[in-house]
Amino acid sequence: MNWKQNWETIREYDEIKFDFFEGIAKISINRPEKHNAFTPRTVKEMIDAMNICRDDENIDVIIFSGEGGKAFCSGGDQGVRGHGGYVGKDEVPRLNVLDLQKQIRSIPKVVIAAVAGWSIGGGHVLHVVCDLTIAAENAMFGQTGPKVGSFDGGFGASYLARSVGQKKAREIWYLCDQYNAEQALEMGLVNTVVPLDELEDTFI
Repeated sequence: MNWKQNWETIREYDEIKFDFFEGIAKISINRPEKHNAFTPRTVKEMIDAMNICRDDENIDVIIFSGEGGKAFCSGGDQGVRGHGGYVGKDEVPRLNVLDLQKQIRSIPKVVIAAVAGWSIGGGHVLHVVCDLTIAAENAMFGQTGPKVGSFDGGFGASYLARSVGQKKAREIWYLCDQYNAEQALEMGLVNTVVPLDELEDTFI
């Protein structure tokens, strides 16, 4: 995805981009070749970026996004999943995405998910726990837990039920169906739907 504004790099990372523009910090998962699936390293870098956002008085709003325009985040990278969690280079299995979710819910700044493309599994939960969600017209949403033998390791189930209601949340979790942007808007899962090339303009 080509961003229009002149974003300034706050800090260099391996698996995310962390940029600034006029009071807005943008944290973008930068693994488009993996549909922006996250690893323990990705999550660790996002946690570090969130700590910077909390302390920087020049940052008022935080945007979560994904590079490439075809996926916001497709959840945990199944290629590094072990029996006790997702395994990084230190070979320690982790479920540290819960720590990131806690940050999103507790930081005293507005956190917005700008979703283009796939928002699936843990990536779906990532947008659910944000304060607001702006969806591009190509956005697709859904859970995959039962299909991959995974479970909600954080706040996803409870916040999803608060957003769309208990029955609809169970449908999303149990059936693993996928929903387009307009369906997501209709059920209250997102706040608005915009053309892909207007996504950045909308959150700025």
